[in-house]
Amino acid sequence: MEKLKKYFEKIGFRDENLEHILESFELRSFRKNEYVVEEGKVSKHIGFVESGLFQYYVLKDGEERTTYVSIENTFLASVLSFISGAPALENVRALTEGSVSLISKTNLKKLVTEIPAFKDFYIGLLEATICGIDASRHDLIVLTAEQRYEKMLTKEPHHLQQIPLQHLASILGITPRHLSRIRNNIR
Repeated sequence: MEKLKKYFEKIGFRDENLEHILESFELRSFRKNEYVVEEGKVSKHIGFVESGLFQYYVLKDGEERTTYVSIENTFLASVLSFISGAPALENVRALTEGSVSLISKTNLKKLVTEIPAFKDFYIGLLEATICGIDASRHDLIVLTAEQRYEKMLTKEPHHLQQIPLQHLASILGITPRHLSRIRNNIR
């Protein structure tokens, strides 16, 4: 949980608050293709990716459609399921071997109640997640595939280097062949 510790230190948590936060998480290792969240089951945790890549996907017409990939030093959650307690509409699985520091809803609520700064952090995390989802939805409707790729190139270049092309193409809403054409035209 060293990366989780560094993350919270970087945003200002110290001493007993930091220790209390870290004690509320549990580090879990995942093998490649192992599920963190399964469609139809309630998501009971939010996680911080210590290592590895984690794919969010849905099955449509028997085909996997990647909607997002969480990378190292980012949070991972099936947000709708975690917050509402409803069955997940998506799967989240390890694309590589990896580890995630997980916090249960019970432990998260305790931290929100006991540490005011953690409550502020959690609200900020939710706000950033909502804004990211809203921006992605907007981009899929309004921008061309080329514009979506260029936006990712400027705003999230780390994704382009780490995420396998077939998953990147799916996130952008295009085929891998179309993504290759776009990449060749931009170079």
